[in-house]
Amino acid sequence: MFEWYVALHVLAVISWMAGLLYLPRLFVYHCDAPAGSATSETFKVMERRLLWAIMHPAMIASWLFGLLAAWEGNLWSDGWFHWKMTLVLLLTVAHYFQARWRREFAEDRNTRPGPFYRVMNEAPTLLMIGIVILVVVKPF
Repeated sequence: MFEWYVALHVLAVISWMAGLLYLPRLFVYHCDAPAGSATSETFKVMERRLLWAIMHPAMIASWLFGLLAAWEGNLWSDGWFHWKMTLVLLLTVAHYFQARWRREFAEDRNTRPGPFYRVMNEAPTLLMIGIVILVVVKPF
């Protein structure tokens, strides 16, 4: 079952990463829309659907199939796996920060400018790079 778990894990991670990379971009554009405007309300719907219909389920599936693959492949003692899990935990923290920011936009309480979200858009990218290198290269 290991290969199936890995395949499902990779599919879920691709979906999760797509959301983690797209939601902050929506925030950048949402910053330019006046609160209460039709554009702002459209962004709210897009952000909510992205988070609840794609990102949350994909994150859960990533964790579920990743842990099943780790169990099946007996990866718990590998050094690279410990570092990967640390980065995945940080990626999960980034996910929940984005969820909080989405809630602030939904309640018209955003106080951050667009450039903040441009910078925050890079955090998931950097974490993803580290995770992929650890999984493929297995440096230790």
